Amino acid sequence: MLTKPATNSIAGVQPVDAAEPAAAQLPVLLQYFRAILRHKFAIVGIVATSILVGLIFSLIITPKYTAVSRVEISRTQNNVTNVQGVEQSDRRQDVEFYQTQYALLESRSLAERVVREGGFAGYDAFFEALGVDAASEFDASAGNARANDPAGPRFRLATDLLLRHIAISPIRGSSLVDVGFASADPELSARVVNTWTGQYIAATLDRRFSSTADARKFLENRLSDLRARLEQSERDLVGYATNKEIITLGQTSGADGRTRPERTLVAASLEALNAELAGAVAARVQAESIARNQSRSANADALANTAINGLRESRGKLAADYAKLMNQFEPEYPAAQALQSQIAALDQAIAREEGRVSQSASTGYRQALQREQDLRRRVEASKGGLLSEQRNTIQYNIYQREVDTNRALYDGLLQRYKEIGVAGVNVNNISVVDPAVIPKKPTSPNLPLNLALSFLLGVFISGAVVVGLEQIDESIRDPEDVARLGVPLLGTVPNVPGEEIVTTIRDPKSTVSEAYMSVQTNLSFLTEHGIPKSLMMTSTREAEGKSTSAIALATLLSRMGRRVVLIDADMRSPSVDSMLSVGNEQGLSNYLSGMDDWRQLIRSVEGLSLDAITTGPMPPNSAELLSTPRMNNLIKALNEHYDVVIIDSPPVLGLADAPLISATCEGVVYAIEANRVKSRGIATAMERLRRSNAQIFGAILTKLDKHALSFGYGYGYGYGYGYGKDSRESEMGGA
Repeated sequence: MLTKPATNSIAGVQPVDAAEPAAAQLPVLLQYFRAILRHKFAIVGIVATSILVGLIFSLIITPKYTAVSRVEISRTQNNVTNVQGVEQSDRRQDVEFYQTQYALLESRSLAERVVREGGFAGYDAFFEALGVDAASEFDASAGNARANDPAGPRFRLATDLLLRHIAISPIRGSSLVDVGFASADPELSARVVNTWTGQYIAATLDRRFSSTADARKFLENRLSDLRARLEQSERDLVGYATNKEIITLGQTSGADGRTRPERTLVAASLEALNAELAGAVAARVQAESIARNQSRSANADALANTAINGLRESRGKLAADYAKLMNQFEPEYPAAQALQSQIAALDQAIAREEGRVSQSASTGYRQALQREQDLRRRVEASKGGLLSEQRNTIQYNIYQREVDTNRALYDGLLQRYKEIGVAGVNVNNISVVDPAVIPKKPTSPNLPLNLALSFLLGVFISGAVVVGLEQIDESIRDPEDVARLGVPLLGTVPNVPGEEIVTTIRDPKSTVSEAYMSVQTNLSFLTEHGIPKSLMMTSTREAEGKSTSAIALATLLSRMGRRVVLIDADMRSPSVDSMLSVGNEQGLSNYLSGMDDWRQLIRSVEGLSLDAITTGPMPPNSAELLSTPRMNNLIKALNEHYDVVIIDSPPVLGLADAPLISATCEGVVYAIEANRVKSRGIATAMERLRRSNAQIFGAILTKLDKHALSFGYGYGYGYGYGYGKDSRESEMGGA
C-alpha cells in the first residue's frame, strides 16, 4: 500500500502522533497520483521499452495464417431405427457432455490420427511451417521410412506441434465449435483443420462401433453361458418331474414371467373320482331309501314298470270281455272259462313281475353301497398321491423358477443382441457446418493488438515497479510522512534548482523566504519566551540543507530586528564562511582550544544585520574539543549579548559532534531532505539526540519537489548541500 500516516495541517508545538485518524490521510487516488509523479520517468521508460519491444517483435515475427472450421455437435442424434444403442443418448448434464467433446477435440489420440491420416510426420514443409528445422532436428540418414511410426521422433514431434497450435473455441450459448490452426503455410493450415474435423467425426463413429462390437462380443459370451444354463435347468425340471411322476395337464404364464401349472394328472383324477363319489353317495342314499320303504316303493316301481302295465292292460281287456259273457252266460260257459284261465295266467305273470321288482330294490341298494365304498377307497388313495405330489411340487417349482429366470435372461439378452446389430445405422450427431478454406491474409502478427498489449504490459510492469519502489522506499517524501518520526513539522522548503541560495534568501519576496518565514512563525510557539534563545540545526547526513536552513533562519530573525549570531560548529566540513563570504582565519576551534576572548571571533555579514562565528582552523579531533565545558560557556556568553544563537551542527549519523553540541543549547531543529534518507536512519539519529537529553523542537522538510505536492507547496526553488569541498559547492550552487 502507498498509504502512510499523515501529520497535522499546522506544525504545532507538541510531537504529532504517528497514528493519525483516517480522515487526516490523503485520498488513496491522490496517493497513487503522487507516486506516479515521483516515478514518472521510470514509468515512461518502462512503457516505452515495452511498446518498442512489442513493435520489434511484431516486425520480426513470421506471419501466421489461421484456418478455421466450424463444427456442430448436437446434444442428441437422430434415431433411425428407434433402437437404443449401447451409449446413452440422453445425459443429465449438458455441460459435462460438451466439456467431454471439447476435451476429445484436444486429445492426443485425435492428433495422432490426424498425423497418421495426413502423413505430416514425413512432410518436412509441415515442420518448417511451424518453425522447426527438420534437417537439423532429425537424422537425415534415417529418412522418412519410419515417419508414421508412433514411437518415432518425427511422429511424436508432429503430434506435439499439432496439439500446440490447434485452437478449440466453443461458441458460447450454442452447440457450435470453431477448430482453428495457425501456421506459416495457409494451405497447410486449411488441410490440417479439415483433416482434424474429419478425423474427429471418424473417431466418434469408431468409438460408437467399437463399443457396439465389444457389447456384441460380450453378449455372445453371456448368451452362450445362459443357453447352457437354460438347457440344464430344463433338463433338471423334466428329470425331476419324470422321477416324481408329476404330469401337468396345462400351464399358464403370469405378468411377472413365472410359469404356473394349471393342474396335474393326479389332481384331475382326484377331481373326477370325487365327482363320481358324490354321485355314488347320492345313488346309495336313494337305493337305501327305496330298500327301507320296499312295499311302497315296490308298488310305485310296479306302477312305473312297462311290462307290468302291459300285463295289467291285457288283463283289464280280458276282464271286460269276461264281464260281457257273464251277462249272457254262466261261468261254466266254455268261452267264459277260457277267459278266466287267461285272466288267471295274467295275474300270475303280474305277481311274478311285481316280485321281481321288489327283489331288484334290495339288489340296487347293495350295488350302490358297493360302488360308493369302492370310489371312496379310490379317492382316499388319490388324496395320498396328491399330498405327496404337493410336497414334491416345492422342489418342482424351484426348478421351474430357475427355468423361468434363465429363459427371461436369455430372451432379454437375445433381444438386446439383435437390437445392437441394427443400432449402428443411427445418423452421426457431429457435422461440419463450415469447412476450412485457405486463408488469404495473415492473422498474426496483429500490430495494433500487439502494441496495445505491449502498452498494457508496460503499464502493468511499471505499476508493479512503482508499488515495489513505494513499499521498499522508507524515505521522507512529503510532509505527511514526517508524522512517522514522532516530531512536529515546522515547515517545508521547496526544491527550485538553478538559483543562488544566499541571494534567494536575502530576497524577502522569494518563495524560499516565505517558506522559512513559516518556519520562523512555528518556532515562535515552541517555548514560553517565543523563539528559543539557542537552537541547533542538524541533519541525518550531509547535504540535506541544514546550513542553508540555519542561514535562512538567522537572516529572517535579524531582518525582524533580533540580534542573531550564527555559529558554524561543523568543523569537519565548514560551509558558512563560503556561503556568507566571511573570513575563517579564526573561529570556534580557536575558542574551544583555549582562546578566551570570543568577541575576536565575531564576523559581521555584509548585507545582513547578523553576526557569525566560523569554524576556524580544522582541528584533528573536533569531538574532543566539543566535549569540554567551553562550548557551553560560549553559548551562555552569547545568550547575554544576542537574542538568538543558531548553531550549524555536523550531521548526526557516524559522528559524535551533534549529540555533544545538543546538550549546550535549548533545543534542536532537524533538517530532512525529501526523498533521500530512510526514515529508519532519521529515527536512529533522533534517538541518539534524545539519549543526549536533547529536545527536538521539530523538523524542516527540505528540497521538496513541487510536483509531488498537492496542497499549497508550489514553490520554485532549489539548493544543495555537500559534505567537504563538494558539499560546500553544492550548498552554494543549489541542490
